Amino acid sequence: MVPNLELPPVLDKGTLRIVPLGGIGEIGRNMTVFEFDGKLLIVDCGVLFPEDSQPGIDLILPDFDYIRERLDDVVGIVLTHGHEDHIGGVPYLLREKADIPLLGSRLTLALLEAKLKEHRIKPYTLEVREGQREKLGPFQLEFLAVSHSIPDALAVAIATPAGMVLHTGDLKMDQLPLDGRITDLNAFARFGDAGVDLLMVDSTNAEVPGFLMSEREIEPALHKVFGTAQGRIVVASFASHIHRVQQIIDVAVQYQRKVAFIGRSMVRTMAIARDLGYLHVPGDTIIAVDELEKYDDSQTVLISTGSQGEPMAALARIANRSHQISVGPGDTIVLASSLIPGNEHAVNRIINSLTNLGAVVVHKGNAKVHVSGHAATGELLYLYNIVKPRNVMPVHGEPRHLHANMKIAMKTGLPRERVLLTRDGAVVDLKDGVATLVGAVPCGYVYVDGSTVGDISEASLKDRRILGEEGFISCFVAVDLTECVVVAGPQIHARGFSEDDAVFDEILGELRRVVEGSVKAGITDQYELQQLVRRTLGRWVSNTLRRKPMIVPVVVEA
Repeated sequence: MVPNLELPPVLDKGTLRIVPLGGIGEIGRNMTVFEFDGKLLIVDCGVLFPEDSQPGIDLILPDFDYIRERLDDVVGIVLTHGHEDHIGGVPYLLREKADIPLLGSRLTLALLEAKLKEHRIKPYTLEVREGQREKLGPFQLEFLAVSHSIPDALAVAIATPAGMVLHTGDLKMDQLPLDGRITDLNAFARFGDAGVDLLMVDSTNAEVPGFLMSEREIEPALHKVFGTAQGRIVVASFASHIHRVQQIIDVAVQYQRKVAFIGRSMVRTMAIARDLGYLHVPGDTIIAVDELEKYDDSQTVLISTGSQGEPMAALARIANRSHQISVGPGDTIVLASSLIPGNEHAVNRIINSLTNLGAVVVHKGNAKVHVSGHAATGELLYLYNIVKPRNVMPVHGEPRHLHANMKIAMKTGLPRERVLLTRDGAVVDLKDGVATLVGAVPCGYVYVDGSTVGDISEASLKDRRILGEEGFISCFVAVDLTECVVVAGPQIHARGFSEDDAVFDEILGELRRVVEGSVKAGITDQYELQQLVRRTLGRWVSNTLRRKPMIVPVVVEA
């Protein structure tokens, strides 16, 4: 999207610097750093979920290196809403400095505080709501209500002497939201009239034409499912999609079905939402999982995690029969969410597994059971025309989404040079109403693997992929360096091969000749001899077996 960039120059006085550390070129790990007058403001700090090509990885974090030595300069972290791709990285940043103030809406902070409790971090928080203004160091903030697929989402306006930045967060323009809280177009228009120097815009649905349908429009599909289902109904959704869960509960009540929550994050989130008044449930509707046996399958609805095919989530375990809940003929599974890019294969596997068990699977591809939380083309055009920004920076999306958003902005009359297509680590400076791409800082993926953070490299992931796809071979050789002969081995053991180890017998003589010839030629360094074994064996395996496994040679002196 942008050419190779050098490190940015020293920040000029009176200039606002904007550095995205995640969320540009991907859907996840959203994090942007704003710098002015020696102080830093962070908007969002989320996680990215791993793909199949990243085996063993639990989460992917933004790269904190850019700010690690300047955490004392951070005046606060503004959280636009409570989705994991916007708040999931906060515990890992607060491990490094626990007293950074967190600003967010009531629900956002409640969800985050529950997460921080697991990390044994007690945060300093400031609850904000739409229309509220706060001053953090040199940054004047005002919060705007936006509609999204989670309650209490906010956009944020950031004013400094260098100019006004309006960050939309994630938004859509649902005119009939379930909670009645619409995107505050009046506030966006007010900022547009006053002058917005840089508009940072959600790009996720920039390729989707027209306007999104309202959340309320999925109710007929839910009624069809409930009206025709003979057995148990299992609905998989994001744990944070409180609006969707509310719809399912409302329909379940109409069809006299009890509701049980499955999955730790689902149970925790719904408890928080109910306690804070965001989820409204008739008193006797919710039952515990261990009470299901008291009811016929036709009398229950299970609301589950796992809509993205996560292998350890409840739905995947139901699909592979490793969960206490079982499904079969007569049962109906509803996947009430969109697909996060990269999860297609995992979700399709689960759909096929559930189908093989005899269940009917209803998903976005065959029924209107999901509405996106991100503005489509028509809504973005409307936003641009209201705000009339001097400069635009598409955010939150893969490259194709960012390019599509750029074209939408240009349709409204914005010149190409005023639309900044960036990437993670790109540095944008704003001064006198002009936003300029001035460089880039190192910004890679930081992998969370169990209890380790940042210890897994791309080389380690490559090794894991090779082990998973191509197999493993070890080769042991003992050499008498004085006599220049192999006294033990070569011994070859393979894993992940359908062939018996005997298939390697024909290469043993060649390996012996290579090692003995090299020793006679004066090569006695253990590492060099191991590399000779690796290359010789690797060449043979590639040519003979058409495989490129991980090869671990061990050469020892007898």
